[in-house]
Amino acid sequence: QVQLVESGGGLVQTGGSLRLSCAASGRTFSSYAMGWFRQAPGKEREFVAAVTLSGTRTSYADSVKGRFTISRVNAENGVYLQMDSLKPEDTAVYYCAAKYMAYDVVIPPRSRYEYWGQGTQVTVSS
Repeated sequence: QVQLVESGGGLVQTGGSLRLSCAASGRTFSSYAMGWFRQAPGKEREFVAAVTLSGTRTSYADSVKGRFTISRVNAENGVYLQMDSLKPEDTAVYYCAAKYMAYDVVIPPRSRYEYWGQGTQVTVSS
């Protein structure tokens, strides 16, 4: 069982930055690939970014590539999402998710994640 708790959301102006954090429970954090997803009002949840077990490889949605950076620190059981050059269309509830993996490989964006956090609201004003 893995429990995930997100933090760091808030209100920011266009062009600003936020850093989201996700704290994971459990001693096997390094066995889980981690991802960030988001859901805007009236829209489906969408993939934002993912990081492999070791943290050495990452993947991003085209809409955030070059602006967002995902990272993890296994010793801290933490995964982070640095969001720069924020736009109003980035406004959404952001979720952290974990997927058990046997290998340190990049997983497809539509992969099924087993554990989810409760989400943190990010609002970008124009």
